[in-house]
Amino acid sequence: MASVAVCPGSFDPVTFGHLDIIKRASKVFDKVYVCVLNNSSKKPLFTVDERVDMIKQVTKEFGNVEVEEFHGLLIDYAHSKNASSIVRGLRAVSDFEYEMQITSMNRVLDESIETLFMMTNNQYSFLSSSIVKEVAKYNGSVSELVPPTVEAELKKKFTNKD
Repeated sequence: MASVAVCPGSFDPVTFGHLDIIKRASKVFDKVYVCVLNNSSKKPLFTVDERVDMIKQVTKEFGNVEVEEFHGLLIDYAHSKNASSIVRGLRAVSDFEYEMQITSMNRVLDESIETLFMMTNNQYSFLSSSIVKEVAKYNGSVSELVPPTVEAELKKKFTNKD
C-alpha cells in the first residue's frame, strides 16, 4: 500500500521554508498532497487559486506532489485522499503550542491519521509568509526567501495596490 501524506497550509505566499518541508515529505511518502486551505482568521494577499497555481509551478519537479485547494476540515480532506499522515513544519518553539492544539483536535476526529512534524531547515527558521509580504510591500528583496515565480507575483500584487 502506498504511503500518502497531506501537507496543509495557507501558503500566502509559498516560501523556501514551505518548499523545504514539501520536498522532504516527498522523499518520505509515495504521494504528497499539498492542501491549500483558506484560513478564515487571516486576510490573504493572494486568492486560493493564485496560491495553488504558484505552488504547482514551484513543485512541478517533484513527481509525487499534487496541489489542491480544500475548504472544510483537514481530516475530511485526508480521508478523501486515503492519507495516513499529515505533515506539518515547525520553525520554532513558538509554533508548537498552536500545532499541538490542531493535532490534538485532529486526533479526536480520527486517531488513525498521524501528524508528523518536521523541523524546517535552520536557514528558514525565521521565515514566514507574513514577513515575506511585509518586506515585498516596501520593495525589499525577497529573492532569498521565495522562488523567482513567487517574487514576481508579489511585485505584481504590490505594484497593483498603489
